[in-house]
This record gives sequence, C-alpha cells and structure tokens, in this order.
Amino acid sequence: MIRQLAKSVREYKKPALFTLLFIILEVVIECLIPFITADLVNKVKTGAEVVEICKIGALLAGMAICSLACGGLAGFTCAKASAGFAKNLRHDVFRKVQDFTFTNIDKFSATSLVTRMTTDIANVQMAFMMIIRTAVRSPLMFIFSIIMAYVMGGALSTTFVVIVPILICGLLLIAKKAMPAFRSVFKKYDNLNESIEENVRGMRVVKGFSREEYEKEKFGLAAENIRKDFTKAERIVAMNTPLMQFCLYFNMVFVLFVGSKLSISSGGTLINVGEISAMLTYGMQILMSLMMLSMIYVMLTMSSESAKRICEVLQELPDLQNPVNPVMEVNDGSIDFNNVSFKYSEKAKRYALEDINLHIKSGMTVGIIGGTGSSKSSLVQLIPRLYDTTTGNICVGGVDVKDYDIETLRSSVSMVLQKNMLFSGTIKENLRWGNKNATDEELIEACRLAQADDFIQSFPDKYDTKIEQGGTNVSGGQKQRLCIARALLKKPKILILDDSTSAVDMKTDALIRAGFKKFIPETTKIIIAQRIASVEEADMIIVMENGKIDAVGRHEELLVTCKIYQEVYNQQTNGGVSDEANA
Repeated sequence: MIRQLAKSVREYKKPALFTLLFIILEVVIECLIPFITADLVNKVKTGAEVVEICKIGALLAGMAICSLACGGLAGFTCAKASAGFAKNLRHDVFRKVQDFTFTNIDKFSATSLVTRMTTDIANVQMAFMMIIRTAVRSPLMFIFSIIMAYVMGGALSTTFVVIVPILICGLLLIAKKAMPAFRSVFKKYDNLNESIEENVRGMRVVKGFSREEYEKEKFGLAAENIRKDFTKAERIVAMNTPLMQFCLYFNMVFVLFVGSKLSISSGGTLINVGEISAMLTYGMQILMSLMMLSMIYVMLTMSSESAKRICEVLQELPDLQNPVNPVMEVNDGSIDFNNVSFKYSEKAKRYALEDINLHIKSGMTVGIIGGTGSSKSSLVQLIPRLYDTTTGNICVGGVDVKDYDIETLRSSVSMVLQKNMLFSGTIKENLRWGNKNATDEELIEACRLAQADDFIQSFPDKYDTKIEQGGTNVSGGQKQRLCIARALLKKPKILILDDSTSAVDMKTDALIRAGFKKFIPETTKIIIAQRIASVEEADMIIVMENGKIDAVGRHEELLVTCKIYQEVYNQQTNGGVSDEANA
C-alpha cells in the first residue's frame, strides 16, 4: 500500500526530503537551547561579566532565529510536498477511473468513488504531511530530549522511567479504543454522499412528489450516524489532555521538589538551578513529543482506512484490456453477432442476452424494437465494447472487437443515449467533444442534420450560449438533438441512437432520419425506439423479447409474421384496438 501511494510523490520528492532536513536541524537546535540556557543561568548565578552573558544571550537569540527559520522552511516545503502529492494522487485515481469499465464502476459505485477522491485523499494528504514533518520531529525530539535530560539531570532524570511508560500505555489505550469509531466513519461518508447526489440530481422529482421532508430525514440520518461515530471517537481522544496534564504536572513537581532538595543538600554540586530549569524544559519536550506521537498514531490509523480505499481503486484492473498487437483501423460499419450470449456478472443466474446471431451490412439502417427489459441497450453496448461478450464474438468491419485498439473502436462508433450528458461550457465546446478540431461550418452542418440549428440560432449568443451543468437550461428534446449533432461530428462508421429521439416530436424525428439517409449513407445506423414510426423505413428491424431475438425483417414482413410487432403497431396506430375488433 505504501509503495503504491509513494508512486504519486514523483516530482515532489525534493520538497519532502528538504522538509526532513529542516526538521532535523530545528530539533537539534531546540534541544541545544535548554543546555545553553542552563549555562547562562549558572553564569548569572556565579556573577559572570555582562559581556560574557551578552555573548551567550546573542548565541541563544541566533539559535532561536535559526530554529524559527528551519521551522518556517519546513512548513513551506511540507505544504508544497503534501499538496503536490495529493494533486498527483487525485490525478492518478481519476485517470484510473477513466479506464474502468461499467463493471468496475458498478463494483465501487459512483458515490464511493467521489468519496475516495475527496475525503479519503484529503485524509491521506494530512497523513503524508504529518509523516514528513511531525512524525519525524516528535521521535527525534523525544530521543534527543531524553539524551540531554540524562546528560544534565543524572539521577533526577529517573522521573521519566515512571511517567514515560504511563503516558505511552495510556495514549496507546486511548488510540486503540478510538480506532473502531474512526474506521466506521468512512463507509458512512459514502451513504452521505449518495444521499446528496441523489437529491441534487433528482431535485425535480423530489419537488414534484413533495418529498423534501423525506429527503431531509434521510440526509439527517446519514449525517447523524457520522456525528455519533466522530463524537464517540473524539470523546475518547479527549482523554489525551488530562493524561498529558497529569504526567506534565507530576514531572514538574518531581523535578522541582527532588531537584531543589538535592541542590540545597549538596550545595549545588549534584545539580544546580540551571540544570533544574533545563530538566523542566526537557520534560515538557519529552511529554509533548509523546503527545504528538499519539495523535500521529490516531491520524495514521484513520488515514490507513482511506489509503486502503484509494489503493483498491489504483490496483483495480479494468475488465477490458487492449490486445498485444491491436488493429488500429476500422474498415467499415458492418456488424456480425456470432452466437453471442451475455450476462453482467459471472454470478448472475440468467443471461441478459442469449443466442444472438445478427449480420448487418455497412451503411444499413437497423431498427430495434422491444419492451422494457428486453435488453435492447445491452445489445448495442457490446458493439463499442463497453462490455465483453460472455460467449460468442462480435465483429465490426470483419474484425473481432477484442482485436481492436479500444480507443480506435470507440472512435468509430458514436452512441447517443436517451439521457445523454451535456457538460458545463458553451454549445460549441459541447459539440467539439465529438471532434475537437471541427470548424464552425462543420458544427453548423451537424446541427442542421440533427435539427438543432434553428433553436440554437434563436439564442442571443447562438453557438456561444452557455450550457449549465447537466444541460439544465435546455429542454429534453434540445439536449437530445445537441447530443446527436455531437455524435455526428465524430463521422463514425457506426451510429447508435438508443431511444435518443424520444423527447422530440414525430416530425422532427422524421427530419433527423431523412438527414441521416441523405448525408451519411455509408454509416451504419442502429435506432432503438419505442415508436414504430421511427423504424418502419429501416432496412432491417429487430424485435427483441427477454434478451432474445424474436424476429428480424422489414416493416411489411413483420406485420405479417411477428405477433409482438403486430401488437405494438396496432396499439400505436389504432389506440390499442386490434384490426379484428375494428372489423
């Protein structure tokens, strides 16, 4: 896990190493200051000259400035290294997610991936910052302070034999008790983010059904669960303070009482006033170091859960891989399904698609009709290899899709979904997702073909009109037409419309199909539709039911041979009354 995360440090190794160097210098100087301060106290006590005292004072001032400078530089380099590490880690996770298949994404869920890229990476960033700064400073301070305390205090330093084990045991016990609560929080963050995402995405539905109070309760419950766990953990961690204060005051009383008694009884030969003051300072440093180590332990334990979740994403292997020597060109838009069966999971009991055999020539217009759950979308998602077949194979342009470079294959296939996505930016920027180098003339031509140019020209800023996130400032039909235009700009070998004209009227639908026939005759067009009118002029119509092909033919043939097609046609043309009933 550490090796995996360390790969994201990359160009920020130097700031991290400089942080360690500055921290070591700061600790050495801070541990020497009490030693020199004790010498100053003793010289003042023995009546040293002002010049000598000023020299020691100047030395202390210089050391304090150096310590402050080292601490400031360490803070700067630490912030640069940790922020850079987090930036690289987010970049690595995001790039990894881009390579995921839908199966991989379903495994984690979208909300969990968001949590891992935000909350979890923030926790790991904090842990990295503590590792290269505090986690180095505290042990060094502890070791150096213990050494200096024994050098100066002698027998008096035995106080640490008592209080250090007590403090260590107490802090470890506190951290151990707090960990289960901290660990459970992160999974609950997924539920919280899921509640937020669903509510924001489905705001119109929530308001339409007046379910605001229900959503508030749902969100409140998720937030309350997180609050309870954090409260429990923080209540346990809060015991650090009284334990620390007990050890601190015990050390202070012991040093002052025993040290004063030894100093008086020996006339200052065993220990003097300066050494007593140094022992108090070293005691504070030792105890504070242990306190910081306990907090580091808590933070690192918390962050280890986040680190595991991040590494799960980074180590996940995409289900779909490029072949060793991929084919880099798609010859044409011909499609062949050869004994194809498919299920979404190996554990699934039934196939989503079963025994599919289809042969589609390049340039054909193919319609697909079927009821809800008949696996129409599953069928077309296999063509650009969004999923792999379970058995059988699919060929595009005469080549098995598994032999293509994935990017090459998908660049040759354009898919327009019923709920396609528009992104924040202008209409031009959204259209150029299809072809980033498209000219303004090409944009206009694609939009005319998709029957989108008229409504775009009605906007004040025309093609420079700003699209809000998700395309919320355009209607459903306008969004679909923009998505069709975007797909056309790819100039694909295969164009798939997955119920993507459901939000436009029948006249516009007919104009779009006529445009396809005229302007992209060599492109294979697959149209999934609920309306018979959208596919009746197709060269081939596929009727699906329960993941199987029920019938294949042209409109006139299916009206005679396919009962399902007949029923759909009669419902849409006769208001649900059959021809026999009319007769």
